[in-house]
Amino acid sequence: MQTVLQILKMAGGWHPGLHLKIDNPPFMQLVIEAMDESGPCGLPAISVAHYGEQNGDAMRDPEMCFELGFAGGAHLNPFYWRNDRVGIEQWSRFIREGNYCVHPQRHAQHESFAKTWDKNLRQQGFAEVFTDKCIVS
Repeated sequence: MQTVLQILKMAGGWHPGLHLKIDNPPFMQLVIEAMDESGPCGLPAISVAHYGEQNGDAMRDPEMCFELGFAGGAHLNPFYWRNDRVGIEQWSRFIREGNYCVHPQRHAQHESFAKTWDKNLRQQGFAEVFTDKCIVS
């Protein structure tokens, strides 16, 4: 998710309370938010989501949650995927009863999806339309 990392850098980096909304018609709004809880490895986490509307309700299409790591350079490691339009919610990495758990095949799918989504975000120009006005206070 190099495009999201680029946007985070332009926004001043990750911090508690980070909330970005990027409008880029004709594409769905992109929202990037710092999560209140750490990810499964205890690292800072962000939610990245496209939001659309269906019957007056906000719909995530999709949402992914990532841990922000710095070992070996800044990177985002997915642990959650959701799409409200199809009613699917998936965890690929999580803590259960104090133990770190991973679904390797699902995590690989999340990584693959994130690469494709990143390519789309880059081609759609989300980083180019980002300005300070996208920062929600």
